[in-house]
Amino acid sequence: MRFLGEKSPLLFPLLALALICAVAFSLMLWASFGDSAIMDELAHIPAGYGYVHNLDYRLNPEHPPLVKALAALPLLFLNPNFPTNDSAWTKDINGQWTMGAKFLYESGNDANLIVRAARMGPILLTLLLIILIYFWSRELLGNRWALLPALLAAFSPTILAHGHYVTTDIGAALGILSGTYFFLKFLFAPSKRNLFFAGIAFGMAQLMKFSVVLLIPYFFILIAFFFASTVARDWKETDSSARLKRFSVRAWRYFRSVIAVFLIGYFLVVYPLYFLFTLNYPIQKQVSDTEFTLASFADGPPAAGKFCKPLRCVADFDIWMSKNPVTRPFAEYLLGVLMVTQRASGGNTNYFLGEVSSTGTRLYFPVTYLLKEPLPALFIVFIALLLGIWAIVKRVKSYKLKVISYFFIDYLGLNFAEFSMIVFILFYWAYSMKSPLNIGFRHLMPTIPLIYILAASSWKRWLAGTISLRGSAPADDRSNLPKLPGLLRLRLAMTLSALPKLLARYAIFAVLLIWLPLEAFFSAPYFLSYFNELGGGTRGGYRVATDSNYDWGQDLLRLQTFVDSHPEIDKIAVDYFGGGSPKYYLGEKEIDWRSSLGNPSQTQINADENADKRGYNISENLGNNQRKSAIEWLAVSINTLESATQPLALGQNRNPDDEYRWLTSFRQPAVGMGNVPEPDFKAGTSIFIYKL
Repeated sequence: MRFLGEKSPLLFPLLALALICAVAFSLMLWASFGDSAIMDELAHIPAGYGYVHNLDYRLNPEHPPLVKALAALPLLFLNPNFPTNDSAWTKDINGQWTMGAKFLYESGNDANLIVRAARMGPILLTLLLIILIYFWSRELLGNRWALLPALLAAFSPTILAHGHYVTTDIGAALGILSGTYFFLKFLFAPSKRNLFFAGIAFGMAQLMKFSVVLLIPYFFILIAFFFASTVARDWKETDSSARLKRFSVRAWRYFRSVIAVFLIGYFLVVYPLYFLFTLNYPIQKQVSDTEFTLASFADGPPAAGKFCKPLRCVADFDIWMSKNPVTRPFAEYLLGVLMVTQRASGGNTNYFLGEVSSTGTRLYFPVTYLLKEPLPALFIVFIALLLGIWAIVKRVKSYKLKVISYFFIDYLGLNFAEFSMIVFILFYWAYSMKSPLNIGFRHLMPTIPLIYILAASSWKRWLAGTISLRGSAPADDRSNLPKLPGLLRLRLAMTLSALPKLLARYAIFAVLLIWLPLEAFFSAPYFLSYFNELGGGTRGGYRVATDSNYDWGQDLLRLQTFVDSHPEIDKIAVDYFGGGSPKYYLGEKEIDWRSSLGNPSQTQINADENADKRGYNISENLGNNQRKSAIEWLAVSINTLESATQPLALGQNRNPDDEYRWLTSFRQPAVGMGNVPEPDFKAGTSIFIYKL
């Protein structure tokens, strides 16, 4: 890849990068120590420990192993009790949630220590992502300008949020970025060495998240455009009688190279790791688990005497592979891909923009992007977009219609890396917007680093154009410019007419750069709940969307702190959504609650030796004039509350008992989208606390 930027001394940019990474690390560590386990960590942490400690892949097959395994490595030094005698491990089909609860909260382990140690792996991957953004940007923009996309990533509340959780989203962003980088490096400089690294990077990406399988069609798209650009470049220079042979051979070489990248990735990276992590997974259980999981996939197996549907044939082939000791590692990988395909088509019920729905909407990702990205980052991106569009318009106007195609070919030859990023962003956004699985802005994370790099490139061209005399001259005239010292050239460029424009542009840029980290600092440590000012801010973003956009169960530790600081709380009803255990943190003060149990303040609690599994019996609701019980407090996750109280989309159903009607009649919510009864207190941002 060619260098477009200035050759500035490397020491300052590297020191600045180190400082950026140090601040990002500190912010993520702060948030990690304050956040309880979020929903997905309840499954991912025990699954990862099962991979590295037991070499057994029976838990959480719908996600690849690498992030979970890296998170579990520090746990080996803690030697926690792993309840492999429990039925969740021995009998259940993918008993990940039960196993997670047993492992973290019911086996005598220190849950906080396990969760915090496991999060170090994702935090290090996030720092690696920031570093890779810088070094790829340095090749495109130069040493100093490469700091801009690194800064945007390091102070993105979304990246800081998911960067310290044991989930696969940061891994997906890193996999896409590294896979694309090394693939383009091979295209620009074909060699066996670069081919090998491209294959290894592709394989590592496949172990991060199954959505990264989109690299396969994406690489074919890139190779097609790259081949077409080389054909256009060499067409006139090639004799007409030799064109067919020359370009056919070239097409075959490109196709063969892409296939080689895939084979290297799958056979040298994916297969060995899955082989290791299925080593102690009994083959009989793997077969039965696979058959059960895929029983209903693509309408199930075909009737006797009939051929299977194409997708069902893939499922049947996967079952067949699981029975073979040699192919069963690939069978486990393919099972995860099929499970993700099945889940994505099924959607997910959640709250968004004033209604609860399971079908999703194409507005979901554009809206969440506009409301969850910091405003300074949005300004940087959209100004860059407008500058790019204006540059294209001016360039097209300067060409006749017949030569616009030559402009595009010239653009591909000079800016193929930039073009590749644009293609992936459009491709991935189109795929995401079509999916009904609208469960979080985090799913757009693979495109965010690419957007930042493109934005930095546009800003560099815009700002450099106001101060570079040599760069502003016509191409034919640049050779005649005197080679003046840099300071003198700069002063010559700063004419009276250019100076105001220069100062205005740099003033805008400076304001945005100062504003950006302030957004991260002011939202810390509540990065998951971050919404920008247009979205209601970190405290009010729940009115727009919940789930992993706002409430993933991260505030249970803060609820514990609240209860401990209020000695008057003897009992508290808790309706919690997330990966934590209210009973583990609150002990006997916690009463497991849900809407259908009614108003806790009108419910009698009888603690005795014959109490149910929660340690108490609940009588029928008492009338308003009856004796008041000891439960005077209710803590409920806002994700649950929004899903229970907000209007349903057309065709959706909900049990009236689950709608918290007693609470909304007891405390009327304010008028407006997403409003719920105003709480007396909040634990963090996501657990609403009511004094009854």
